[in-house]
Amino acid sequence: MNSAAIPTSDSAQLWDAIVARNRRFDGALFYAVTSTNIYCRPSCPSRRPRPENVQFFFDPESAEQAGFRACKRCHPREIDASKVELVRNVCRRVEKNVDSPLPLKQLSAELKMHPATLDRAFKQSTGITIKQYADARRLSLFKTALRFGRDVTTALYEAGYNSSSRVYEKSNSKLGMTPAAYGKGGTGTRIRYALAPYSAGNALLAVTDKGVCSVKLGDDVSRLVRELEGEYPKAEVVQAGNELKDWMSNLLRRLEGEVNLPELPVDVRTTAFQRRVYDQLNRIPAGETRTYSEIAKRLGGESGRRAVARACATNEVAVLIPCHRVVRSDGGLGGYRWGLERKVELLRQEKSKTNLKTNS
Repeated sequence: MNSAAIPTSDSAQLWDAIVARNRRFDGALFYAVTSTNIYCRPSCPSRRPRPENVQFFFDPESAEQAGFRACKRCHPREIDASKVELVRNVCRRVEKNVDSPLPLKQLSAELKMHPATLDRAFKQSTGITIKQYADARRLSLFKTALRFGRDVTTALYEAGYNSSSRVYEKSNSKLGMTPAAYGKGGTGTRIRYALAPYSAGNALLAVTDKGVCSVKLGDDVSRLVRELEGEYPKAEVVQAGNELKDWMSNLLRRLEGEVNLPELPVDVRTTAFQRRVYDQLNRIPAGETRTYSEIAKRLGGESGRRAVARACATNEVAVLIPCHRVVRSDGGLGGYRWGLERKVELLRQEKSKTNLKTNS
């Protein structure tokens, strides 16, 4: 915070902490007395000043910039070492798992503290909650990825976002523009798309003159279109007529579990590692699954399961590249960009149709 004191309109809410000598606010709140030019911790045992003589600050530097001296009785500059270590431990764990959010319960168990107590202690020391810190780090990672040339979809999932809508809904306030515009995304090509309902929602199929560039699944068709336009802001994005009828039919049949269908050409931008992962995914027979760890081992073990999971999450053509056939080693489904319910249904449909074909 800068050298300005906390606005008077907020002071009444903070005065109670001073009156109660509330130690929970030590390190996160400081009060200064204009009649003595001294600032203290909320728990300082000195005589309480008149409210009209008090100013509040969030850090010692701000109080000193405003001309106040540190109290020699409560020593407000002596920060509780245990609080500093706690904040460092939380930050380290958040940074380590920024692309895979660490549940607060798991974090509190590791630090042997109740979740509410841990979150409150972190906020008192930093001014923000653990979730707010994790969100800020994730947004920072997302912006960095865009600046280094990642496309929007890759940047989204490398930063740990479960869906693009969570960023698009708040992009104006957090980025000042859409994520695609921020990263100067888009190819400048002509993209045609078609929409169609199926048993688990709606499907969007988008193609360039080279092949399918995007397959999106969801409930809200307008959102699917907005996401496509956001990913390709420099492209000419138009809704197709009947020219994509056969391609959409192929996709819909796949969504209902049918196998041995003609392959559709795919036009997606990938890294060398993503291409290797996608090659492994295409080798998984319909009706079967593989674990992230198994895929990593088949790639030579040079990259872990998290890297494989990230490649699956950034798959731009759902179903055509069957990332839904990858699960966790413990038997859990893992994540799925288009919702776990759709992943469950896809696997069920494929297994059912495969068994039916085998028994016929």
